[in-house]
Amino acid sequence: MNFCSRCAAPVVLRIPPGDERLRHVCDTCGTIHYRNPKIVVGCIAEWEGRILLCRRAIEPRAGLWTLPAGFMENGESSEAGAARETWEEACARVEIDALFAYLSIPRINQVYVMFRGRIVDGVFSPGQESLETKLFSPDDIPWQEIAFPSITRTLELWLRDRSKGKGFGIHCDVIERDRPIRSDDPQRPSPTSG
Repeated sequence: MNFCSRCAAPVVLRIPPGDERLRHVCDTCGTIHYRNPKIVVGCIAEWEGRILLCRRAIEPRAGLWTLPAGFMENGESSEAGAARETWEEACARVEIDALFAYLSIPRINQVYVMFRGRIVDGVFSPGQESLETKLFSPDDIPWQEIAFPSITRTLELWLRDRSKGKGFGIHCDVIERDRPIRSDDPQRPSPTSG
């Protein structure tokens, strides 16, 4: 940030009185500009025991698979955002069932809020940001082609809960790795929930 969005004067980076973090401060109008994490909302959309994945048409990580997810918009609930992202990326209408995972990624200032949902009518197709959409059974998830560590983690947690047959929990985790974790990676952590 170079200029104040309130008065257009240059801003400086410093710790304001009573604070403990560097902030962009406007010395002209006194505005302190706070930068907060971005919220990403998404959905594990199920249909007949399979889940919907989208092959990304855009960067970052174009060509790789992801769950439908994206940045939450102002003026919408997180559930509405997850349903909207599923529609935009996979042209699928979903009913949101429940919160599933809350994943913090401090290194890139993002928080993922992932929901479980059901595709309403079994209809889906690629949206503008997707090359392809496809339903995957748990055994067919393309682990080596998953776009983001947050999606890998969400899928791991979903599979673990599903395999126990006792219903789904709500999971809280921190993602610290820079790259997706392949299913055959010897350093891949075992799924745990917070």
